[in-house]
Amino acid sequence: MTDFSALLQPDRGQPAHLLHRISAADHEVWRSGQPERVRSALAAARFAAKPGQFALVPGAKPEDWSAVIALSEEQGPWDIAAAAERLPAGTYRLAEGTPGYAALGWLLAQHRFDRYRSEPEPQPQRVLLSGDPARIDAAVRLAQAVALVRDLVDTPAADMGPAELATAAEAIANECGANFTVTQGDALATGYPMVHAVGLAAARGRAPRLIELEWGDPAHPRIAIVGKGVCFDSGGLDIKPGASMLLMKKDMGGAAHALALARLVMQAKLPVRLHLLIPAVENAISAEAFRPGDVLTSRKGITVEIGNTDAEGRLILADALTHACEAKPELIIDFATLTGAARVALGPDLPALFCNDEALAADLLAAGTRTGDPLWRLPLWSGYRDMLKSGIADLNNAGEGGQAGAVTAALFLERFVESGVPWAHLDTFAWRPAAKPGRPKGGEALGLRAAWSLLESRFGS
Repeated sequence: MTDFSALLQPDRGQPAHLLHRISAADHEVWRSGQPERVRSALAAARFAAKPGQFALVPGAKPEDWSAVIALSEEQGPWDIAAAAERLPAGTYRLAEGTPGYAALGWLLAQHRFDRYRSEPEPQPQRVLLSGDPARIDAAVRLAQAVALVRDLVDTPAADMGPAELATAAEAIANECGANFTVTQGDALATGYPMVHAVGLAAARGRAPRLIELEWGDPAHPRIAIVGKGVCFDSGGLDIKPGASMLLMKKDMGGAAHALALARLVMQAKLPVRLHLLIPAVENAISAEAFRPGDVLTSRKGITVEIGNTDAEGRLILADALTHACEAKPELIIDFATLTGAARVALGPDLPALFCNDEALAADLLAAGTRTGDPLWRLPLWSGYRDMLKSGIADLNNAGEGGQAGAVTAALFLERFVESGVPWAHLDTFAWRPAAKPGRPKGGEALGLRAAWSLLESRFGS
């Protein structure tokens, strides 16, 4: 993991190169007020304040050079990320103001996933000074959380199966002083039968399990965080086409988000009783695979006819949500790479938010706007519940007709959430198909920062 704490330091007046942040609208006015040496350097670099541009300009002495960087159109966390990816190694401070939320982009722009490179490229260390030292630790923790999601998702399924996911969760539990348990084998078959059924076809070393972590004072408000941990999804007997399997290492992206959010809660010592649940499976193919037409009995006792073995994520989440509700939490948030339908509707950048509580939904949407981590609410439209009808069981796991797939998946999950428990479901992509400043192609945290901001504002001091 990148040592983010070394890249963001308190400003104690130490020597540093200045960073001038310039918007396109202010560019000409700012430029006209600069010395000739600066104007000449900008002209030579063809600097026009286009997003992502930067230029090095000389000072009165050779060692006094500074950088002019154009603000990103997105601004917020990413307005100086492009510069952080390409500036020379050294120490920098902003010419005006403090980094604020842009510190996150500065840190993440310098993170690399190089586990599988025989000769990782050396990374120049670019240190940013902050005149707001009280916010440094929070920025570092948030960068660590995003990097954790990216690294877990980017790890190939061969090295990130249910056992490895449990190991990652146990390491975080030990780091933060949480109670850690894993349920598997006969206890899983009895207590979480749909988790067991989905993961039964996997090889012996990749057996299904329910990963749990509990932390905090039992007297504090209880919150549950649930993450879909399908470590690889072949589609099961309703097998996916080969091209559709290429990114299926990311199908545990919900679990990665849940782990990262739980770690943020514990690191910040929020006054809550935290319950983390990750049903971890591989949806594989063997003689023990569950079949189309099978009927599974869930932990809640609801029977589910299998209309499609590739709609497995909602099955394992159903058992986990049932268990979460048994402890009567004040709030449940689940993350899942659940449906392609959400991506068709909203694309890769916008997680679909489904929520049974208006205040929670409004607060999450506001948190997404505040943090530059937007969500888009879709409806729990009760009129589509009939799409999940089964002729022989209480529910079918795959909606009929192929329409409103994200909605029917959320409606399926809603059946396993107790009435009166505020619940938010984030159908996230957990992947960035094309690089942007501070955000490489690959695993991505989408909805994590919004959820953390919500919890921090509700339960933080």
